[in-house]
Amino acid sequence: MFGLTRTFGALYLASLLMQLGSTLLMTYLALRLSADGVAEFWGGALMAANALGMVAGGRVGRVLIERVGHIRTYVACAGVISAAVLAHEFSSALPFWLVLRALVGLAMMCQLMVLESWLNDRAQSDQRGKVLGIYMVAVYVGMVLGQLALSLNGDLGIRALLGVAMAFALCLVPVALTRSMHPAALQPVPVDIRLFVQRVPQSLITILMSGVINGGFYGLAAIYASRQGLDTAQVGQFMALVIGAGLVAQLPLGWLSDRLPRASLIRAVAVLLILACLPLGFYQQPSFGVLLLVGACIGFLQFCLYPLGVALANDNIEAELRVSLAGLLLVTYGIGACIGPLLAGALMEWFGAPSLYYFFAASAGLLAVAVGQGRVTGEHLQADAPLHHQATPIGLASSTLSAAVEPAEGGAGQSAPVSAVESTLPVPPRI
Repeated sequence: MFGLTRTFGALYLASLLMQLGSTLLMTYLALRLSADGVAEFWGGALMAANALGMVAGGRVGRVLIERVGHIRTYVACAGVISAAVLAHEFSSALPFWLVLRALVGLAMMCQLMVLESWLNDRAQSDQRGKVLGIYMVAVYVGMVLGQLALSLNGDLGIRALLGVAMAFALCLVPVALTRSMHPAALQPVPVDIRLFVQRVPQSLITILMSGVINGGFYGLAAIYASRQGLDTAQVGQFMALVIGAGLVAQLPLGWLSDRLPRASLIRAVAVLLILACLPLGFYQQPSFGVLLLVGACIGFLQFCLYPLGVALANDNIEAELRVSLAGLLLVTYGIGACIGPLLAGALMEWFGAPSLYYFFAASAGLLAVAVGQGRVTGEHLQADAPLHHQATPIGLASSTLSAAVEPAEGGAGQSAPVSAVESTLPVPPRI
């Protein structure tokens, strides 16, 4: 483990700094809107713009990497992000902020493509699970630190934006100084959407609803917490605890997922998520302790949906199609992350902040109705399905596959060449 950390330490540190800056910016902007009395819908719109930018960044990143290489792409995008972050102080016009959020999302996806393709390409096949596992820990730690950074300065002045810009500037240093060899170029992977809709409809529904819920959380949970009377530092602590609970959930989730029917486990998690969300919908201005406790329970459950959806899909798709599948799942998650914040923001504007958790409960309810073991035929069950699970994308902050995917020109049997599979397949942490 120490050897892997030493080998890939520069990339891990860069990932941590990026996520620190990204989550700090996300929560800071939400709290700025709340303090200025702006309608909640705009908070959801900012998150949707970020998710849309990241989806578009998949294609842009692949083109940039092909033309100028990995490091130049990474450096250029870090500069764009730093400038876009500071540009928030030039104007508070919300349409201008939407453009900036989309630009940050696009550039950050390009950076993530560089880092994740680098890790996948340079890791040995028998080490890739551990390499990506440490990477996901670095990502989650960065997110938690980004939320806790709000506690360092209680106001919502320019210092927070300066901190975000510094984080993205500093993430250049370890990548620029690393001695690790550059990864191979990304190769597009063909996708036949119809095949996956026919084979794994329950997985696609699970991934979509996971994006809806998590997108709503990243975009609006800070506004909800602010409306409950929490100060800036407390909001950061609340968000950090929810995200940390999601990381803790991955270990028991992996153990259960390998021993229980996946579809039944998805339904059980959805039902439990409904029960966990209802208290925050019912009670107005609960105490800080109650918010932390219930929020941790919700975070523990909500970040389980994406890994379970991925595992269920891999159970029923041949190995040579799994790269294409992973890309489609990420796009599906991105669509959900665009839709969720917009719907949740509108509901909060009309019915008040607690309606955010009614929205989460309703989304989980739809998932519980749509997914069930009785609908799993087992006709396409694969004996070589992987036992490991991929962690939930961090506001779409994963992975290279969204850029590697191209629509298939042929039929359902068309698949990626072996070289593309070997160079782009992200093996998630074994949990």
